[in-house]
Amino acid sequence: MDIFSGHILLNKYGERVDPEEALQNKIVGLYFSARWCSPCRDFTPVLCDFYAELVEESDPPAQFEIVFISSDKSPEDMVDYIHDMHGDWLALPFHDPYKHELKNKYKITALPKLVIVKQNGDVITDKGRKQIRDRGLSCFRTWLEVGDVFQNFTGK
Repeated sequence: MDIFSGHILLNKYGERVDPEEALQNKIVGLYFSARWCSPCRDFTPVLCDFYAELVEESDPPAQFEIVFISSDKSPEDMVDYIHDMHGDWLALPFHDPYKHELKNKYKITALPKLVIVKQNGDVITDKGRKQIRDRGLSCFRTWLEVGDVFQNFTGK
């Protein structure tokens, strides 16, 4: 079963996206973050660059997607944060109570947190932020190997 089965995701423009289609055969980065969080505002541009190089500037694009799970104080704060700082990735709607289940499941106690998972929700690493900061794009190859989807990576 897919991690977001039965839920709707939103793109950067607020349009509904079918998660099963959008996340099919991809490594997924669950990005727990909020606009009010200073370390989040520090890491988000780094994550944007990582995502852009891996997905938007690669041919073919890497099999990777980010889903933002907001800890913002209001839906307006979440939307402003997405428009001001985020890349072209997906988000769980602000009022979806599933975000609380995800925070419990992945033991989120501090922000920001980037948990890298398989499409079914199995954890590849809960240290995505540290790995991106330390290793850059090379960490994606490791995630593919651990996630057993290495054949989808072109090596670019």
